[in-house]
Amino acid sequence: MRHAARAKEASSRHDTRARRENAVAGRPRHAPAALAIAAYQEKLAARLREALASNDEERIRQEIAVFGIKVDVAEELNRLAAHLHEVRRVLDAGGAAGKRLDFLMQELNREANTLGSKSVSKEVSRPR
Repeated sequence: MRHAARAKEASSRHDTRARRENAVAGRPRHAPAALAIAAYQEKLAARLREALASNDEERIRQEIAVFGIKVDVAEELNRLAAHLHEVRRVLDAGGAAGKRLDFLMQELNREANTLGSKSVSKEVSRPR
């Protein structure tokens, strides 16, 4: 009986872990609201119109560079997936893993904070 309960618990943990990994792998459950994206696009368009009107080439380059940096989250998602993979590996290996897991939790938090700060959605970037 104990073995069946342990197997069920392990299966449940595996399912939860798989759902989290799938969300990180590009299949989020909640996409940013269309209104938030439209508002951000309008804000960016206004900035670019203002920069273009000033004929300041440097400012135009800066606005485009800032936008490119802000919207590119591929690197953060890749690191997040790598950290989750490492957490799974450490847990599966067993044994003393406290310091390693503590470090990995800090890294996961750092990536989540970066993703939140890059988000155009208030629902994603607001503190909970």
